[in-house]
Amino acid sequence: MATRAQTPRAPRKKREPSPTRNSPRAAAEATSKGNGSQPKPNSGKRNAKTASAIEFDRANHRPALITPEQLEKLIATLINDGFEVIGPTVRDEAITYDPVKCVADLPAGWIDEQEPARYRLKKSDNPALFGYSLGAQSWKTFLHPAEARLFAAEKQNGAFHILNNDPIPAVSRALLGVRACELAAIRAQDRVLLGDKYRDPIYGSRRESALIIAVQCSHAAATCFCASIGSGPKVSDGFDLLLTELVDANGHRFVVEPGTDRGIGLLARVDAKPALEADLVAVESALASAAQQQRKLDTAGLKKFLYENFENPQWDKISARCLSCANCTMSCPTCFCTTVDDATDVTGTHAERCRRWDSCFTQSFSYIHGGSIRTSAKARYRQWITHKLAAWTDQFGSLGCVGCGRCITWCPAAIDITEEVRAMREGGVRADA
Repeated sequence: MATRAQTPRAPRKKREPSPTRNSPRAAAEATSKGNGSQPKPNSGKRNAKTASAIEFDRANHRPALITPEQLEKLIATLINDGFEVIGPTVRDEAITYDPVKCVADLPAGWIDEQEPARYRLKKSDNPALFGYSLGAQSWKTFLHPAEARLFAAEKQNGAFHILNNDPIPAVSRALLGVRACELAAIRAQDRVLLGDKYRDPIYGSRRESALIIAVQCSHAAATCFCASIGSGPKVSDGFDLLLTELVDANGHRFVVEPGTDRGIGLLARVDAKPALEADLVAVESALASAAQQQRKLDTAGLKKFLYENFENPQWDKISARCLSCANCTMSCPTCFCTTVDDATDVTGTHAERCRRWDSCFTQSFSYIHGGSIRTSAKARYRQWITHKLAAWTDQFGSLGCVGCGRCITWCPAAIDITEEVRAMREGGVRADA
């Protein structure tokens, strides 16, 4: 038997299950020698920043410089401290985030070409480890898992027993290669899943134990539009360490900025040297290049515009192409909606309730007694866009889009959210129509 989480126009709050134990922090505390552990995000804050991130003053710490060999040492240090390092790798002809053991696991020399409904990897002569723009999936996979057991029940010796929730991950994770838009997406999910009355303990346990190593963008994909959203391309906060990769006549190196005390502790353990002024100038040049983006989303007055254009004819044009495949919601780093399934084994002695990602593009998502309230692709696409770019602001105080462009790249019909909004505003036709 399956039960579905219902989401009216404003997503309802989920009831929090029994609280779980605090996640193991020994590895994180060892990394910073006791000074950099991050406490549980404050559910009363709109942005779930940790106390250490708030108190840490980056201006007091000059950027450092490390080599690829020292990055190798950093990965080994994290693994030795008990972290599972998750970073970019090449799998199935795409950049995916998977466990990495050493620098050789990273996608050296690989760049990505992204267009609407098109993604290709291409080998280049540049030895950069982070030369791609974005991975195919987001870090949401590791913080808000696609499937999680909420509880299990068993019949033992004639008695009915409720078992514990899914155990907290046995190891903490270090996320290596997080971009600015992806950090913005994590902040958005912090607000949704931790920042209200009911905290999500599954997300919270993974989030509070995570160590984040961000990487600055040095170029933008054709589908990126984070600059117009204000979520990138420059990383500003929310990290333990921030890397900017440089490959030029002066060699292959990384300028590293600490963002927390445990980031400082890690730099000391890999013998990082102070960065030179020429390196800092090169960093600014790389960031300027990443800000040159083909696409943009005009957000001025957008919420009011969408609320007033519920029956705009552009919705019909979009729905005629939309396949309702849900690729956009599955690849989106901020989408958080789920459904709940109950399953019982054939013996009748064991039952489980699992939470799984769901999409507002399926008819069953809006099913209530009597049927689905969004039976057409038009209604479902309109709900998604209006929630992302309008209702999300009313609910959580910010846009639900970070401009990563994944929904454009992975839409098989090449539907472009920036182009559709532009066409709707202008009352015209899409540029590629």
